[in-house]
Amino acid sequence: MTKKKFRLSPHIFTFCLIFNTMTSQNNQTLNTNQQSMAAIAALTATGNLEQLKPALNNGLDAGLTINEIKEALVQLYAYCGFPRSLNAINTLMAVLEERKSQGIKDAVGKDASETLPTDKYKSGKENLQKLTNKEETGPKTGAAAFAPVIDTFLKEHLFADIFNRDVLNFRQREFVTISALAAMPGVEPQLQAHLFMGKNTGITDTQLLELTTIIEKTAGKTQANVLRNAIGQPVVPIIERDMMVRISEIEIIPEYLDEYKTILDKESSESVKLEAGVIAIYPMFQKENPLQIRIVEIYANQKAYKSHLETPHFQYYKTTTLKMVKSLKLVDMTALDPDMMQLIFEKIGK
Repeated sequence: MTKKKFRLSPHIFTFCLIFNTMTSQNNQTLNTNQQSMAAIAALTATGNLEQLKPALNNGLDAGLTINEIKEALVQLYAYCGFPRSLNAINTLMAVLEERKSQGIKDAVGKDASETLPTDKYKSGKENLQKLTNKEETGPKTGAAAFAPVIDTFLKEHLFADIFNRDVLNFRQREFVTISALAAMPGVEPQLQAHLFMGKNTGITDTQLLELTTIIEKTAGKTQANVLRNAIGQPVVPIIERDMMVRISEIEIIPEYLDEYKTILDKESSESVKLEAGVIAIYPMFQKENPLQIRIVEIYANQKAYKSHLETPHFQYYKTTTLKMVKSLKLVDMTALDPDMMQLIFEKIGK
């Protein structure tokens, strides 16, 4: 019996090639550089300089160049304003000085090539058309028609002056923009527009799903859910079933009051700033009797509470204040209206 040779038709071959490329692209995950850049962009957009500093260190350690980070921070002024962009740049300067004093030599990276388009509006328009994969024709509509100058500024400055700089490519710039917009409340239409443009540059669904986790860590669950909703993914409940709410009732020995308050203030602020699962540690004292301290504590879940007990700042608080406490009562609470708690978290952006 003669064996027949199987030949793959050109059409089937092309289809397989496209399918394999799409499958590979959809499975592509964020590398450490991209994860760091996402955190840097999100924290810049929210003005969280406390967490931005370690994020910048992580980015430099991951291999981001100084010029790549600078370029991203400069671009972000167009989306979150000059004040936050400048604050982030000043934070980067401080981080670099600190690293230099420690003997760390960070890669500067390439400078932007000089670009002098003869017609900046045309150049910006062409760049925008590449991003949207759509030719802009016909009369202006919407905001561009109502305030034509905003269209000019967008085309000539953002999409020409900034996007023509080759330190970052279009995909990297869109990823920075999406990360910032996802962290900012009230900009869903712009987020949707840049998600569309970002996908046109090669950003994958898998990468965007990964980005939701970074946004949750840097900007809270509410903003992460905005991104999840925008990319068609299920939202995560703001309130977890085992969320823990407690009121600590403490009486302090008089001679230790000032020292105790100083230690407690440091411990509570570090807990909220450094621990993602600590939603609130809010110390108060009675007006008529300052020795009576009350602390409202809210933890995302039991795991977060147990993790909190092992942190260095809590261990220091516990051991140093033991002699200062006359009495301690821990009162675990249950919400009368759990839905109201969720509204509170949404209002404060958690």
